[in-house]
Amino acid sequence: MSLALIAALPFLGALLPGLMIRSGRNACAMVTLSITGLALAGLLLNAPAVMAGVTLTEHYTWLPALGLNVNFMLDGLGFLFALMILGIGMLIIIYARFYLSKDDPMGNFYTYLLLFQGAMVGIVLSDNILLLLVFWELTSLSSFLLIGYWKHLPEGRQGARMALAVTGMGGLAMIGGMLILGQIAGSYDISVILTQGEAIRAHDLYVPALVLILLGAFTKSAQFPFHFWLPHAMAAPTPVSAYLHSATMVKAGLFLMARLWPVLSGTPEWFWLVAGAGLITMVLGAVIALFKDDLKALLAFSTVSHLGLITMLLGMGTEYAAKAAVFHIINHATFKAALFMTAGIVDHEAGTRNIRLLGGLRKLMPVTFTIGTIGALSMAGIPFFNGFLSKEMMLEAAWNTSTLFAVVATLGAVFSVAYSFRFVVHTFMGPQRNDYPMKPHDPGFGMWAAPAFLAVLVVLIGLFPQQMVGPFVEVVAGAVTGGHPHVHLALWHGLTPALYMSAIAVAGGLVFLALQRSLAPLWDNAPRPEAKAIFDAIVEAAARAANRVTDSLHDGKISRYLAVFTLVVVAYGAWAFTGGAHSAGTRELLPITLVELIFFVLLVVACIGLILVHRKRFVSLIVISIVGLVVSMSFVQFSAADLALTQLTVEVVTVILLLLALNYMPKETPIESGGLARLRDGVIALAAGGGVAALAYAILTRDMSLPSISEYHVANSYIGGGGNNVVNVILVDFRGFDTMGEIIVLGIAALVIYALVEVILNGAASRRLMNWVPDMPQAYDRHPLMMVVATRVALPIALTVGVYIFLRGHNLPGGGFIAGLVVAIALLTQYMASGFAWTQARQRFDYHEIIASGIMIAVMTGVASLVLGWNFLSSTGTYITIWPLEEIHLTSAVAFDLGVFLTVVGAVLLALASLSRIGRRAGQGVNLTAMDVDPSAETLNTEGER
Repeated sequence: MSLALIAALPFLGALLPGLMIRSGRNACAMVTLSITGLALAGLLLNAPAVMAGVTLTEHYTWLPALGLNVNFMLDGLGFLFALMILGIGMLIIIYARFYLSKDDPMGNFYTYLLLFQGAMVGIVLSDNILLLLVFWELTSLSSFLLIGYWKHLPEGRQGARMALAVTGMGGLAMIGGMLILGQIAGSYDISVILTQGEAIRAHDLYVPALVLILLGAFTKSAQFPFHFWLPHAMAAPTPVSAYLHSATMVKAGLFLMARLWPVLSGTPEWFWLVAGAGLITMVLGAVIALFKDDLKALLAFSTVSHLGLITMLLGMGTEYAAKAAVFHIINHATFKAALFMTAGIVDHEAGTRNIRLLGGLRKLMPVTFTIGTIGALSMAGIPFFNGFLSKEMMLEAAWNTSTLFAVVATLGAVFSVAYSFRFVVHTFMGPQRNDYPMKPHDPGFGMWAAPAFLAVLVVLIGLFPQQMVGPFVEVVAGAVTGGHPHVHLALWHGLTPALYMSAIAVAGGLVFLALQRSLAPLWDNAPRPEAKAIFDAIVEAAARAANRVTDSLHDGKISRYLAVFTLVVVAYGAWAFTGGAHSAGTRELLPITLVELIFFVLLVVACIGLILVHRKRFVSLIVISIVGLVVSMSFVQFSAADLALTQLTVEVVTVILLLLALNYMPKETPIESGGLARLRDGVIALAAGGGVAALAYAILTRDMSLPSISEYHVANSYIGGGGNNVVNVILVDFRGFDTMGEIIVLGIAALVIYALVEVILNGAASRRLMNWVPDMPQAYDRHPLMMVVATRVALPIALTVGVYIFLRGHNLPGGGFIAGLVVAIALLTQYMASGFAWTQARQRFDYHEIIASGIMIAVMTGVASLVLGWNFLSSTGTYITIWPLEEIHLTSAVAFDLGVFLTVVGAVLLALASLSRIGRRAGQGVNLTAMDVDPSAETLNTEGER
């Protein structure tokens, strides 16, 4: 099966659990199990090639300019981790089916699980470090959903936030390290990077890259000093803990260190950073685990300890240590997943995970006791279980490294034995109690089947290590080291230092187990830094600092924001101007005509007038419309007919809508700033305006350094777009995707206006509107006869003009946008003349549907181009003859333009309809006739009187 398909299957399958839950919990679990099983089957099909030492690769181009390609690679290391992710994932799916209660949304759980599973598989199969980073961040996001699955629990939400914050910050650091690594190697493909080990280690940026990458690995794998997040993630349901903290999320950091081992290891920096952090984490986690009373907390800190053990082995940088690390990754996944599920069974059936409330469960829960004992003995490193073999190899590697490592590693093993035995003795041994929260008993087969299967593997690997996993460990170790290591696993290697160290660990562990209850009060009362408290304090301090900065910079005054923004722009412009050489313009100035002078004077007078009357809102709006009219005339002067028509119609529509909106607002803006502030704003405005004017002058009086793109548009407008109107061809063809985005934004804006009005009419503002009293004299005839007649006569003419502008837009000034505005203005005048209620009663189409239809037509036009094998929104055309008309040039862009037309009309009318609803709530009358005074009724009255 394709590697890309193996990685994609969990993502594709994540759509199904939410649907299948409607068919029942069993159907939901079965479809999730089938998806993971299918991916696992596809992975196993590649097992023969991997075991033969072949590295499988797949390459798909994505963003080659950035070095980001969808490249996948499957070797021994990737196969091991993918096997754990999918194999243990199937067991977790079965276990979760029986663990989750009927109140838990199982469809959501399996969806989150598959998303996380897909992200993890993507990490271990990636052959591109940028692609790996994408999947890496997806694991952080999806694990956040899993850890916070029980969102009704405060500790669940906090654990999810803590995990996301710590691993997310580490991921950001790792991005920098990976980018440096790719730059050093000259490629972002992992298969290429693995061949550049000597160049990378000799580079000046090796240490910064190493530190940044290790920050990502250490935070993900809970290494000191970032170990504190993992225990708090235990607030998640036990299936999540068993999956994330045995075979997947916390192993991602180990995978990264193993993957980059050939290029990053072998230096003193690697040894002390990786092996040192691993050694400290191993001992610290083991000591804390011994004094935890919560079964999952004990297992969480034991996981931290064992992750430190594997990290220490990878940090030693030797082939033997790498083999030991690979073997322990396999063993830890089996016994730790079994132990987590055992703890979940105890909690599920006994009603508590608190060891102080347990004990004596051996006879009440014999199956659970057997599974838990096998897993705990393996975790302790007792002979005949797989954990013993990899622990012996770890102690051997520590002995060969230094006396310090040997002593400290043995100390860590002592506490490992102690907490492992405590898990069994204090939970299952001792007399039965009569105060269990629930009556303990073994669960059904569905819940204990998965951990039992793992317990069987623990025993089989412990008894027959070479036959079970020997060749596989050899292949995986070869992928880690880049060599061909020989692996021989056996129970007995003679009387070695590691055996004596192991014996000391067992004896010491039994001693600490006997003393645990005596030492617990001393541990509880001992002064020590509390990682959670430190984390919370840092987060709180960061939040306070952020609030201070935000409150000082974002005080809600738009004038301040604009002043800062404008000052920065002016400063950058001044810096650019003074930092370079200047030359005189190459273009001669054109003479000023009388028309241009009139326009200029009008524009200046309007702008000055706006400054003087800007507090009077209605007057300001009229003055602004004068500015818009002058700009439109300027476009006409320079033969930009499309721009002139657009500007003019937009001005008409916006002025009408703003007038309607301002009717219900105060007519004057209060004075909010003093004289000095206004002087400051004036200086900034003059500086910005002068800078923009100077920039425009400089551009207009000089030739462009690069050819103008307009030459391309003019040359290809008809050839490539099928039209002579360059502006319209740009909108519907060359930049059609931009136009589609703009009409979507326009439709969203209209919907937002509608939604805001809904909120206003259903909120406290509604009561204020009902008590609204007009603050200006109201006309008696709101719908006068002359206006009604004029708009009736003008309507068919305006609609005809709109259709004409629409049809000619591809070759002459016009198009869907302008035509839509023209038609919208024609309909707006009907609403103004005859009132909204009377006009709306004759409306046959819903405005929302008009907007949706327009956007859908525009999108489908582009989709049709893709179906035909062209680029999105590519145009085509043909000439047709319709009698008695002349030959017509019909292009596919007409359909896209139709979408633009409908969206514009629908958006304008929906905004108008929304504003009219405010008027109704404010008490304005609803007319039943087209005019306030019906002439026919007056005539009848007169005749009746006669």
